[in-house]
Amino acid sequence: MFFDELELPRPDVNLEVGSGSHAQQTALIMQRFEPVVLDYKPDWVLVPGDVNATVACALVASKLDVRVAHVESGLRSFDRTMPEEINRIMTDHLADLLFTTEPSGNANLRREGILEEKIHFVGNTMIDTLVWLLPKTEARWPALQARLAVDRFVLVTLHRPSNAADPKPLGEILSALAQIGQELPVVFPVHPRTRQRVASLGAETFNVQRANVQLFDPLGYLDFVALRAHASLALTDSGGIQEETTYLGVPCLTARPNTERPVTITHGTNRLVVSCAADLAAAAQQALAQSTRRSTARPALWDGCAATRVVAALGAASG
Repeated sequence: MFFDELELPRPDVNLEVGSGSHAQQTALIMQRFEPVVLDYKPDWVLVPGDVNATVACALVASKLDVRVAHVESGLRSFDRTMPEEINRIMTDHLADLLFTTEPSGNANLRREGILEEKIHFVGNTMIDTLVWLLPKTEARWPALQARLAVDRFVLVTLHRPSNAADPKPLGEILSALAQIGQELPVVFPVHPRTRQRVASLGAETFNVQRANVQLFDPLGYLDFVALRAHASLALTDSGGIQEETTYLGVPCLTARPNTERPVTITHGTNRLVVSCAADLAAAAQQALAQSTRRSTARPALWDGCAATRVVAALGAASG
């Protein structure tokens, strides 16, 4: 679905690495990626984000003396219990070019001793995708709105183990949703793993109709962006959703004690809230009570042209 909706060509090489522990997945990616690098002999290996494939491919390339460029560099939550934080730090210290999405990334990299000439503030490539596809997502909204039968609503996503796998915070969040649903309908596309956890709490139904909470299967990118663009409020633990709601001007509550994307906080669209029913419900009520007028200001260089700047910097570095 993502290849089709994002109009991506099918990959030339598929490493066919599925799920597993962090160590298993990282090791298998390294094992299968090394022959690809030896075969293709690239000048650069470009790695995005902070997943296990990011650090695995960067490590393989670095050991083979192939230059590494990291897109989305410098983001730090300062929470090393997050696997993504380890991946980000390791990849940044292996990379030869580091492309940052916000000024905090530059500051973090300088603090860690990364040479200034390696750091390039280019903006956010994920916003490039959002800008490009917004017209398509808008065309989907009327049918989606009719299907959900909502006007104003709160959009919810949860996937981090600290929220979705731990019964205590998950129970607190579900209790908050029931309270929020008394104010506005709650739309909650539920990851299958999270749905299993909800069921294990005996809260699969938790009076969802009475609580005005709709649980349904995950959506494709275009439908989900349409939901996000029209939501009155988002409640999430996702880094990407913090960024996209900031661009869209949609208020966001992040059920985490920290964020690696502080520009979303300083920009005024995002707020960190602990996974406690009373705190989440109060924060949602406050956000919904504020002016419905959305900000049209965006963070610096979140203009849909980040990829162009990445390509220009790669070209200059290649001589």
